[in-house]
Amino acid sequence: MSAVAGGAPPAIRDGRTALGRAVRRCGLDRPVVPVLVTVGLLCAPPDSAGPGGHSGVTPADLSSGVLVVWCALGLLRDRARQRAGGRLPRRALTPRAALVLGAPTAAFAVTTVASADPAASLPGFVRYLQLFVLVPGAVLLALRDARDARLLCGAVVLLALVEGGIGVVQAATGTGASYQGEEVRAVGTFGALDVMGMATAVAYGLVIALACGLVPPAGAPRWLRPCALGSAAALVLPLALSYSRGAWLATVPACLLLLALRGIRTTVCALAAVTAAGVVLVGGFGVATHELGQRVGSITEVSASPDRSVTDRYTLWSAATDIWQQAPATGVGPKGFPEHRDTHAALELSSGSDAAGAGVPFQREPLLSPHNMYLLVLSEQGLVGTVALLGAWGALLVCALRRLADARSRGAACGVRDCGAAATALLVWQAVDFLYGDIGGPSTVLTALVLGLGTWWALSPAAEEHAEGRQAGGDLAA
Repeated sequence: MSAVAGGAPPAIRDGRTALGRAVRRCGLDRPVVPVLVTVGLLCAPPDSAGPGGHSGVTPADLSSGVLVVWCALGLLRDRARQRAGGRLPRRALTPRAALVLGAPTAAFAVTTVASADPAASLPGFVRYLQLFVLVPGAVLLALRDARDARLLCGAVVLLALVEGGIGVVQAATGTGASYQGEEVRAVGTFGALDVMGMATAVAYGLVIALACGLVPPAGAPRWLRPCALGSAAALVLPLALSYSRGAWLATVPACLLLLALRGIRTTVCALAAVTAAGVVLVGGFGVATHELGQRVGSITEVSASPDRSVTDRYTLWSAATDIWQQAPATGVGPKGFPEHRDTHAALELSSGSDAAGAGVPFQREPLLSPHNMYLLVLSEQGLVGTVALLGAWGALLVCALRRLADARSRGAACGVRDCGAAATALLVWQAVDFLYGDIGGPSTVLTALVLGLGTWWALSPAAEEHAEGRQAGGDLAA
């Protein structure tokens, strides 16, 4: 009777208390947990039964939706607590952040309504909203401090190591995606229908690991720097075996930015080490010598190229420009490029790209985008969408660089400067990669998460509140 009057029995209350302590000790009560779960679900092989090579919704997409709902409920809970007079953490969704995220939202809505078929453009509007507004905004809210940011960085590095290891095995055993008639292209668990997936994940992990090795957190254990630098060096091989020219070109300026933060001496030594390693691996052991040499040489070749994809890419770029001239202000609407492609493309454009290997039978994949994010937005959303989206990305990059420069001027080599270096380098990587690629495939959710990390560093007050190095010591190691 007393147990009923006093609520749950003492044993149950003690169990709940112990469970709550264990959950808090493990950090499972933190909003960053859905972010980490989303990163982990990217390892799940995609379903290749749907149109376009995979089903429309992947486990990572579902998890990103849960993340958005989780953060929205958190905002409502904080608002209710504010009405009750409770104490709130400092708001991450500042007016500046609301403007950066809100401008693309308004532009996406305008271009969708202005398209010739708004109903057909609606799925594209939802996809753009998910990748460039909702998920980055949710990550901005979920990362409460530097520890959360380091957990996300660690999860991305772990994903890169797993996918890179699988990719190396695929290249060594001939079980990867098809490349010039041989199944030697490393694609990880993303499969032959998303050949950019593993390359993107590995490049992200390489940049983060290099940032952690060059600018380690204050008080970090001694083994952290060699492990981080060793991870970055290990990820070079799967990145090379991915044969992704866009990922290669984007990784160079991102790594140069990180090396520049350490000074000219470190930059020269690092470049010498990379060159020596390349000579040993390619020249000494002959690791994919012919394929890599031909792939590098095809970057600048347009006519009489042994790589047909280069000619197709330039042809698609020209078609995207012509499509934009058809509707300069608002474009032809999201998802409208494939419908207008054949009308504006030259005759030499291929009917599709070959996809095979890594468990996928041979098939022809249609060319649904110009393989240039800027031209894709320009053709589908005109000047309205392009100015809004590029303005938001430019604001993120400028704010990130300014905050990183402020941290250096204060001598804050501790604190969140390691997170800031990684986030800024990732924004640079993405800005360059979008010159040679665009959104598409299951791995695109990872791009949204990385943009969220950059948004947190550029716009969140927490990135400045945690600039003291005492906290940073064992976060990543833990």
